[in-house]
Amino acid sequence: MQSSQDSGNLFIVATPIGHLDDISRRAAEVLKSVQIVAAEDTRRSRILLNKLGLENKKMIALNEHNEEARLGRLINTLQSGADIAVVSDAGTPLISDPGYRLVRAAWEHGIRVIPIPGCSAVMAAISICPLPVDRFLFEGFLPSRSGQRIKRLIQITSVSAALVFFESPRRILACLEDLAQVVGSSRRVMVARELTKIHETVICGSIEEVLKLLAQSEPRGEFVFVLEGVADKRADQTDAMELMKVLSSELNASQAARLAAKYTGLPKASLYKLARE
Repeated sequence: MQSSQDSGNLFIVATPIGHLDDISRRAAEVLKSVQIVAAEDTRRSRILLNKLGLENKKMIALNEHNEEARLGRLINTLQSGADIAVVSDAGTPLISDPGYRLVRAAWEHGIRVIPIPGCSAVMAAISICPLPVDRFLFEGFLPSRSGQRIKRLIQITSVSAALVFFESPRRILACLEDLAQVVGSSRRVMVARELTKIHETVICGSIEEVLKLLAQSEPRGEFVFVLEGVADKRADQTDAMELMKVLSSELNASQAARLAAKYTGLPKASLYKLARE
């Protein structure tokens, strides 16, 4: 990518996911050198900047609610020659975080976009996972409603690669319960909470076992979880949704789910719930 000679650079800076000492030397130098830090939450990022001795660093909020409105101002600032660093609340920006619109606009205006790699909750979880993760797909956050979540899980859980998700503490149990309906309670999953922080917790086992352990106390902190990929792919689960549409138009929900389960190998319970919807 060729950049305008007079334009500044847009740095995409990875920051710690918990332990502030995980900041890289290069990331710290970039944050010191730029004129503006565009942060998802300026209050949270200010803690890191203060630790780096950057109490007076100029900051601007850049989040999912205001990113579109601030594009023009930020692009103009870059074109004037100023450097800008984008940081998220934690980890690598743009991974289930805002920033994509600004990066796209920078490319369109010939402004150089520079990655400053570092911490990532996804890679931290993958690195300690005892399940096969030589191939994995990152899904991010699943839909918040159970019905929509089950539909999405049916679409993606037939792959042989491991699947990586983010989830909030208030939805983690419901999410795993829906997952058990779709793939069965014996499928293995690793759940990581508060990675690199004081209360870091990592558990691995069948979905049923993990659910029992998590239910013993109120879930807190942000979660990353890894679902084991299927050993032998049976029916394509996206096709299963189309099959359910056809069967449900001719049969009642119970009959449609029973026949679809025989054909696809998916749990009857999840197909029945899909048919009822």
